[in-house]
Amino acid sequence: MPAEVFGPGYRFLARKDLLTYEEIEHLAALVAGLGVRKFRLTGGEPLLRQGLEELVMMLSNLEGVEDLAMTTNGVLLESHAAKLRRAGLHRVTVSLDALDKEVFGQMNGVGAKVERVLRGIERARSEGLGVKINTVVQRGINESEILPLVRWGSERDIPVRFIEYMDVGETNGWRMDQVVPSAEVFERIAAEFPLRKLEPAHRGEVARRHQIGKRKGEVGFISSVTEPFCGDCNRLRLSAEGKLYTCLFAESGFDVRELMRAGRDKSLLLAVQGVWADRSDRYSERRGAGKNQKVEMSYIGG
Repeated sequence: MPAEVFGPGYRFLARKDLLTYEEIEHLAALVAGLGVRKFRLTGGEPLLRQGLEELVMMLSNLEGVEDLAMTTNGVLLESHAAKLRRAGLHRVTVSLDALDKEVFGQMNGVGAKVERVLRGIERARSEGLGVKINTVVQRGINESEILPLVRWGSERDIPVRFIEYMDVGETNGWRMDQVVPSAEVFERIAAEFPLRKLEPAHRGEVARRHQIGKRKGEVGFISSVTEPFCGDCNRLRLSAEGKLYTCLFAESGFDVRELMRAGRDKSLLLAVQGVWADRSDRYSERRGAGKNQKVEMSYIGG
């Protein structure tokens, strides 16, 4: 969320426009009944939502939920990790683009300190939460952090996933020449570490994973720009104000908030099934073919 866009004067949504935890739980229960087994809380930054542990507990108690995860920038993780684990959270994915203080600050852009994020990661691990790292690699900024992050993750048996810099939303100033292809990142790592390819854990897994030789830890590569995986995408996203999106690069979503608030569960269930059955998103495969006004990642998460 660029500071020059989302500054102190930015008008965010009113509380009444946001789904309540009970409404989120209600929709989650409906889709669990359709076979959804994995749920992830993301953002923006989910830990900014007051009392988030309550929602975690509500979701963890739903029948059919097998995996409950969260994506976070890690800044508030240290003070929330214990409460999240007690509430039933299984694992966290932490965004960590650099270990170097100056590079981290350049990538972060809002004054967060890498030391605080690292403390949050260690606290999460000590509380029994699974931890993965997401690193977005941007040309000319943090390529030098690739190998240090691999070493750091290997020493701690924490998987590190390198993500190609993507043209999400309309405010990040994306250019193709800023993308470091996953193949280049792989070559840098393979020059120092022997990598053994791992089979996908499930269909729709977006990261191509590799074991780091005989050492602990693994690295993964998410290559939405150079190697699109639209055909296997199995993710449905719910925004904080109650819109369903079937693609990270979508132009618009389907509003389910009013159906929920009207108590029309049958219509709501049919709507969700229809949104999923009719999806035809192929943005990453047709990137550059025409212009669409994409929703911001801070609005629907990763």
